[in-house]
Amino acid sequence: MPATSYLALAAILFCIGLYGVLTKRNAVIVLFSIELMLNAANLNLVAFSKFGLFADIAGQVFSLFSITVAAAEAAVGIAILITLYRRRQTVDVDRFDTMKG
Repeated sequence: MPATSYLALAAILFCIGLYGVLTKRNAVIVLFSIELMLNAANLNLVAFSKFGLFADIAGQVFSLFSITVAAAEAAVGIAILITLYRRRQTVDVDRFDTMKG
């Protein structure tokens, strides 16, 4: 499978994630869309690691670190969303316009 297939798939995933971030109002869907964009970046890292000019494992290691950071980001994001839902009874991002309760 050529590198262009991986890069095209990553571009499609990134565009779907970007669409979700820019158009959706549900905070959970926005978080999932951000995760989709991060996975597209990870796919690019692994593809360039395999098909790059100097094929080595560095891209896969960076991808592993990125997955770890994304998991922590998702955990913190879900915790914040649960707290906001308990206070305001909604996950609509348009309603979260101030920092005070």
